[in-house]
Amino acid sequence: MSRGDDRGHGPPPEERIRRREARVIDGRDVTPAVGTRGEPGRWERASPGARVRGFKARFEDARWSFLYSDSASRYEADGADGQVPAAARLMRGGREVPVPVRAPVIRPNVWTWEVPVYFFFGGTAAGASFVALACEVADDARSARVARLVAMGAAGCGGPLLIADLGRPERFLHMFRIFKTRSPMSMGAWCLLAFTQTGGGAVLADLLGRARIARALTAATAAFGVYLGSYTGVLLAGTAVPAWNRSRAFVAPIFVCTATASGAAATRLALAATGAPRRSAPTRAALAALETAAMSGELVLSALNDRRLGIAGRALESGRPGRYLKTARGLTAAGLAGRALRALAPRRGPAGADHVPSALFLAAAMLYRLGWVSAGRPSALDHDAVAALARSGRR
Repeated sequence: MSRGDDRGHGPPPEERIRRREARVIDGRDVTPAVGTRGEPGRWERASPGARVRGFKARFEDARWSFLYSDSASRYEADGADGQVPAAARLMRGGREVPVPVRAPVIRPNVWTWEVPVYFFFGGTAAGASFVALACEVADDARSARVARLVAMGAAGCGGPLLIADLGRPERFLHMFRIFKTRSPMSMGAWCLLAFTQTGGGAVLADLLGRARIARALTAATAAFGVYLGSYTGVLLAGTAVPAWNRSRAFVAPIFVCTATASGAAATRLALAATGAPRRSAPTRAALAALETAAMSGELVLSALNDRRLGIAGRALESGRPGRYLKTARGLTAAGLAGRALRALAPRRGPAGADHVPSALFLAAAMLYRLGWVSAGRPSALDHDAVAALARSGRR
């Protein structure tokens, strides 16, 4: 540093400005009031007791903030005839759009079919891990082994689908270069890795006859399954797409319900296909009850969510997403009706009829994923819904 350079040793910048521009014009000091660091700029009243322009005593100017009040304000009494409160409410997110929306507002997603199918298999794997843990608690070792195989089979299908959606296989490996707790996608990739490692270890322990290790790894797999079955809903809700964002309180629980039902249904069908002994009948009955409860919960949550969506729900009701979701609800209702009829007349009909509701619930779970994901693009292109979401202040 040269001797002439006073940076770090001379007066502060505000003092240099004051010295450089200090001057008096017509007897009036016009030196800039730049103040000092951490303090307000210096000023003084023109005369003792002088009022500040634009300021009213006793917060009289705050009366403008009562434009939303139901009682008449002074401003409204001057002949505004209610127009000012109406205009204020309109600009603060009223249902009417005050100005035409000019598109495009947000960019729609470019997901292909691999994403919803991956969501389905990931949910089925998570649900099967719950079933495996429940079977271990009920001391049904054979059903627990079948459930673990179902979970690993579903997870094994989900991995290649996720890699195919990324376009280049090495991108999947690049996702493990970072660990971001605030990113559902990053945490989902790590959860899928942990889920497959613990689940695969449990299957290996079964082959080696290590029952205690298998039970411990099953519990760990179920713990990871809680996140695996719900993070996809969180991933959707974290976007600016109106149908997804407005459903942020319900979409993750809805995904957990369908994941639980699909995992239970897949395990139940696998038990029937492998010739489960008669002593596993209580397990199959419990799985049927779990399917019914989970899909009933899905219907209730979807109904509650539909009531609060408003204009954002148009993408879920029309076009291809609407057809997917309506068909899924129809299959769910048919499966629930089949379960009810079977409960009223357990010995009537062919033996295979008892498995039809499980197959219907599996198909419904797939269609739910397809419907929710495919609604993203039309919802992002529904510019009125995007504008209404932005004006409502919900993020």
